Amino acid sequence: MRKWIPHSPLLRQGGSYFVIGLMQLGVDWAVFVALSALGMAVEPANVLGRISGAALGFWMNGRFTFAGDDTAVGRRQFFRFVLMWLATTAISTWAVAHVEASVGLKWAWLAKPAIDLTLSAAGFLLSRHWIYRR
Repeated sequence: MRKWIPHSPLLRQGGSYFVIGLMQLGVDWAVFVALSALGMAVEPANVLGRISGAALGFWMNGRFTFAGDDTAVGRRQFFRFVLMWLATTAISTWAVAHVEASVGLKWAWLAKPAIDLTLSAAGFLLSRHWIYRR
């Protein structure tokens, strides 16, 4: 019996991006929760958490998810990644701070994964079509 193997680059990339994204989100969320539980304001805790996850994700996605003849992981790609990261981090930080101010820290802890998963859809499209291109 033949095993099902996704032949579509979109399915392969989407699956890899999702798995790596879950790892990133785990690191990001753990750092965010730990720092904010220790008394750090949610804004810097969110930024530090996102830096932790981003360091892992940029390299892994460039090396595994979007690797190909027409892609690269270099200074140009890193600059593009940083631009996207700054925009999504600003949105994420605003949203997490808004949740915390409205309903409290524990709700912000719960909301952060949903906020960042929502932003990851834009991240996938930008990564696939712009960030890792030569």
